[in-house]
Amino acid sequence: MMANARARRTVRLSRALGLALTPKAEKYMERRPYGPGQHGRARKKQDSDYAVRLREKQRLRAQYGIREVQMLNAFKEAKRLGGQTGDNLLALLESRLDALVLRAGFARTIQQARQLVVHRHILVNGQRVDRPSFKVQPGQLIHVHEKSEKMVPFQMAAAGEHAKVLPAVPGYLDVKLEALQATYLRAPERAEIPVTCEENLVVEYYAR
Repeated sequence: MMANARARRTVRLSRALGLALTPKAEKYMERRPYGPGQHGRARKKQDSDYAVRLREKQRLRAQYGIREVQMLNAFKEAKRLGGQTGDNLLALLESRLDALVLRAGFARTIQQARQLVVHRHILVNGQRVDRPSFKVQPGQLIHVHEKSEKMVPFQMAAAGEHAKVLPAVPGYLDVKLEALQATYLRAPERAEIPVTCEENLVVEYYAR
């Protein structure tokens, strides 16, 4: 029951943001390509610049499933790094353990990826990590604990079932799916990161 309610909330949020956040939401949006509610089909008035930036920030947050404080902290770190703040921001978010578990095909959604990490099924260089926000460093190995490998979600992952509904594995990951292992090779380039976002609008939102 809770899973169904959560799925419905995700579909509704996806329609509000105009962005499919899960494979199930993508199928639903193909059937109903408009916003939720009785006025979903109506033509909307032109959004203000602030509203456009806010929505883009919300879209990015939703794709990583993070809280506002986490997003703000990532922005502050990205700004400190110098260079293109937007590119830095996405690279930082992409180095999160839950994001890489998803990109590797070990999970079907970011929510499932986070749950797998929190429940201590995921190891980094042989050590259990239960923080989805853990920042993986280039060269580190992400893998599934051997006692967890027989679980149904991981058996599905090893068989490539999750990968069927996910974008192709990006070049900054070396994945051995059958072994449920993935090596984070390097920091990603913007063009490789499979998120829908105009990151400059997000930067403008926080820099206002």
